[in-house]
Amino acid sequence: MVNISSLIRNVEKVIVGKTEAVELAVACLLAGGNLLIEDVPGTGKTTLALAVARSIQASFARIQFTADLLPTDITGVSVYNQGNSDFEFRRGPIFNHVVLADEINRGTPRVQSGLLEAMNERQVSVDGTTYDLPAPFFVIATQNPLTFAGTYPLLAAQLDRFLVKLKLGYLQPEEEIAMLHQQRIAHPLDQLTAVMTVDELLALQKQTREITVDDTIYRYIIALVHATRNSPEIRYGISHRGSLALFNAVRAYAMVQERAYVIPDDVKKMALPVLAHRLVQTSDHRGHEFAEQLITRLLETVPVPL
Repeated sequence: MVNISSLIRNVEKVIVGKTEAVELAVACLLAGGNLLIEDVPGTGKTTLALAVARSIQASFARIQFTADLLPTDITGVSVYNQGNSDFEFRRGPIFNHVVLADEINRGTPRVQSGLLEAMNERQVSVDGTTYDLPAPFFVIATQNPLTFAGTYPLLAAQLDRFLVKLKLGYLQPEEEIAMLHQQRIAHPLDQLTAVMTVDELLALQKQTREITVDDTIYRYIIALVHATRNSPEIRYGISHRGSLALFNAVRAYAMVQERAYVIPDDVKKMALPVLAHRLVQTSDHRGHEFAEQLITRLLETVPVPL
């Protein structure tokens, strides 16, 4: 069976100088969650998503979100067949193992909500009929900051369905030089091949769920979550889904670090990308930066188990 480090190395053939972001993306994949990548245009959001998708020998679809996109463009539509005088369901691009929702916040809230059932229940309901999605199922969404024209804020319920939210940021000068050298002839995505099959990924996800978690880690996770619920700066703290998301994420990160057990540092590493985007702030405190600062303060004040 392929190991996780080979998957990470394969993605890094394309993504230069972003080992931490690649590890977070792979951890999200192992945990069976969905990934949201937010940053300014041109920083490699779509490239990272494509690199992860192409590293897995699985079905793949890319959905380019625009203002005129309809929910049926994602889920599929029933079409009347004159031959048998009946309606037939034609599946949309959501019926793939890996789905790239590119620039998701350029779609209207109505279209965004069309992903909710798929991301949470791994199924789609159309015209009163429910269709199961393939396993594994992994949504990688990219979005630009809301300061860019023609974007719509993601619904709080939609954000809550993303296990991890990460940013790539700009490269350091030497890393950017390496990127230029890397693409002087052709884009490395053109030569990227799969290093993992669907069955191997499912086996790794099963192994992730068997990672050992000490009782002190359970209590540490819940202490962090409850601290957000008791903060006067937060209208709604982390939900039960959020605490479960952090629990799943820290086990996956332990797998990425090639450990069979979770340590407190895993919780510290995953707290920001898993929890910050789930906070509903008061009117006096808004913005993802504030949420990150709050989580950072809590990590400094909530006692760490020994």
